[in-house]
Amino acid sequence: MRELTSEEMEIFFDKLTKYIGKNIKQLINDNHSFRYHNDRIYYVSNQLLQFAQNISNDRLKTIGTCFGKFTKSKKFRLEITCLDYLSQYAEFKVWLKPQAELSYLYGNHVLKTGLGRITEDTPSYQGVVIYNMNDIPLGFGVTAKSTEECRYSKPTDIVCFHQADVGQYLRDENGTSEHGNVF
Repeated sequence: MRELTSEEMEIFFDKLTKYIGKNIKQLINDNHSFRYHNDRIYYVSNQLLQFAQNISNDRLKTIGTCFGKFTKSKKFRLEITCLDYLSQYAEFKVWLKPQAELSYLYGNHVLKTGLGRITEDTPSYQGVVIYNMNDIPLGFGVTAKSTEECRYSKPTDIVCFHQADVGQYLRDENGTSEHGNVF
């Protein structure tokens, strides 16, 4: 486990800024830090980090909250495990109608018919956190249309592209560990 290089930090913060904007400053503090381990970025408390220094890197599987991973082409992909932090600091939000929740949790994009509310002045291709009408975060995605364009779009138009959702835990159940066992 190591600190992020300047290149990795720039790529990671660019991606994270698309979702939480200026609120990224709230994540960077004296109590927590971002660490790189096995192509993944973890958000770790400094106290936990001190304990983990006694464990060799080849024996350490995971530590803290995984925010995402770097692909082989050095692009960064956010993972659903960072949803708690994204939802806490998100600038732009989308709320789904109850009949659209299940469709979204199966990995489908959000259509205009399933859109309950959207944050005012949300631009196109902006990272958003997706909630149900009870303000429970379901996942995150990227808007396909701005708030203004959504008002005048057809009911079958896609308004938000699916990136990740909490249903992934169930769909990827067999791939969550080395041996296919969850626990």
